[in-house]
Amino acid sequence: MAYDEKYRARAVAFKDSGHTFERLKEVFGIYSASYYKWLKNKEMTGFYAPKSEKRTRRRKIDPVELKSAIEEKPDIYLRELAEKFDCSTTAVYKRLRQLKITYKKRHLRTRKNLKSTG
Repeated sequence: MAYDEKYRARAVAFKDSGHTFERLKEVFGIYSASYYKWLKNKEMTGFYAPKSEKRTRRRKIDPVELKSAIEEKPDIYLRELAEKFDCSTTAVYKRLRQLKITYKKRHLRTRKNLKSTG
C-alpha cells in the first residue's frame, strides 16, 4: 500500500516520540519493517518515500533510417527490415504504425470491376 509522505512523517514522529511498535501498528497500521524502511529512505534520499524514476525506452529502430530504407526499396518485406534493424517483424510493424508509414497498399476491387472481369 502506498502511503503519503506526510503520513509517513507523522508515523515516524509518533514512533520517535516514545511509542512502541505495537501502538504504532494500532494507530497507523504499519509494521516495524515499514518504519525501518522509511528511515532508511530518509537517510539515503531525504524523503520517507522513494522517488519513482520514470524509465524511457530506447527505440531500437531509428525513424530516419527506417524511412530511408523504405524509400530505397518501397517493396521491402517486414522480415527484411527486421533483419536490417536486428529486431522482430512485430517491432518493425509497430514502429511503422507509430510513424504512420504505410506501404504495399492493396486495391479493393469494386463491384463494377468484378462485373467487367467476370
